[in-house]
Amino acid sequence: MINLISLTKPMYRMYQRFLLSIFLILGTSVSIFAQYTDELNSNRPGSSQGAFAVGTNVLQFEGGLNLGKEDHRLIFTETNAFNIDYSVRYGVWKEALEVSIMGSFQRNKVIDTRMTDQETSFSNFRSNTIGAKYLLYDPYLKMDKKGPNLHSYHANHKIQWADLIPAVSLYAGLNVDFIEDPEGKFVNNTRPGINKIDLSPKIVLATQNNFAGGFVLVTNLYANRVTEDAKQFGYVVTLTHTPTNWFSIFVENEGFKGDTYADQLFRGGAAALVTPNFQVDASVILNFKDTPNRTYGRIGVSYRIDRHEDDEYIEEKGADARKAKRDKKNKNKDAKKAKKKKRKDGLDPTEEEDGGEDGRKL
Repeated sequence: MINLISLTKPMYRMYQRFLLSIFLILGTSVSIFAQYTDELNSNRPGSSQGAFAVGTNVLQFEGGLNLGKEDHRLIFTETNAFNIDYSVRYGVWKEALEVSIMGSFQRNKVIDTRMTDQETSFSNFRSNTIGAKYLLYDPYLKMDKKGPNLHSYHANHKIQWADLIPAVSLYAGLNVDFIEDPEGKFVNNTRPGINKIDLSPKIVLATQNNFAGGFVLVTNLYANRVTEDAKQFGYVVTLTHTPTNWFSIFVENEGFKGDTYADQLFRGGAAALVTPNFQVDASVILNFKDTPNRTYGRIGVSYRIDRHEDDEYIEEKGADARKAKRDKKNKNKDAKKAKKKKRKDGLDPTEEEDGGEDGRKL
């Protein structure tokens, strides 16, 4: 087990200021709903999952290249890393559901700093997860049906308590870990084995708040590989701001703890929407510890194949949903009664008011 070094006071104050800045710049709500959107909505360049699915019959690809360096003070190593991360998302059955494959593959070149001529290399999947995400609750559905306040511009853009209620989704996945050496590189699995495949679950609770001024706050709470020796529990908080309809910036904090490793990672970067279906992004990753110290640069793209046909509102639940169904049922009954009132000769009673076939009053 790696002995973790506690943060120094200056680093701890920096961390406090980072978290405080996130909450100080929050605003109120924008019109982003759980249904399909006309423009691509990617989880990149952050590592968190948004609460909303991509939409039915939408196939979306997200991926990137990462170059980084890790220096470990205790075991005297310097690592140069090359990483490829990828994600394939597809909306099926309902607007609230998507299935996905997410993962990353990494190659490391490790130098022993006590013997600079000693160098080793290895590569493997850091992660490979198959799963599904389902939207459990969408607070923006009622707002969309209610519509804007036509009498007050200020009322539509002021802070409201309802904006603090997030959309909520649940992700459940299965990690497929390829262990090709006794040490279990990357996944930190302490079980020995060569050419072995380990399966373990991953659960993520995702929330999303859409605030006015182009701010979106996403929070993930996750439990990963809970059946393995390398189990992890953590969170990701991502704040994204879109000053224009094609450009966005973000900051992110991820913290996790496990039996073999714990860390605090900070990410920041930007993304640009080139077309409604194509996005490019760039970001950096760093931490404030030296067991190891990590610095990465990332670039990536997101692209979707859009075969979405009809907009579909996610079915509302509860008393409002039951009332809507009753109203629809009563409307259908009234329509049937109107048909029965037609004259036996097949003429529509409305023709008596509007005139006959020749346009004259009857």
